[in-house]
Amino acid sequence: MKIEHVAFWVKDLEIMRSFYEKYFGAVSNEKYHNPVKNFNSYFLSFENGSRLEIMTRPDIEEGDNSFEAQKFGIIHLAFETGSKEKVDELTETLRNDGYKVVSEPRTSGDGYYESVILDPENNIIEILK
Repeated sequence: MKIEHVAFWVKDLEIMRSFYEKYFGAVSNEKYHNPVKNFNSYFLSFENGSRLEIMTRPDIEEGDNSFEAQKFGIIHLAFETGSKEKVDELTETLRNDGYKVVSEPRTSGDGYYESVILDPENNIIEILK
């Protein structure tokens, strides 16, 4: 078994697609549009074969997506970079480009070297060695 993909509802499909392409090396398919449901989506593929589906529809309600006020359910997405140096470099790049770093690079209690940032819609992203 493997996780084939995870899906996020997003407010701005194009901003989110560009973010994951630019910083995490995602490759996007062509936009899918279902005019009956007014649904649009992209599948973003990553080097290891995993995929992220980002979807939008005007009737989806905004939730309380907050690092501080966490709730049950999927809470973060983690990307492995392969080295501490790459974790540090990507964290600094994201910070310099205006993204919020909510946890500086460190070795966590469970042994990961990681930092935590928020994507453009405040989804929690872990960047790991």
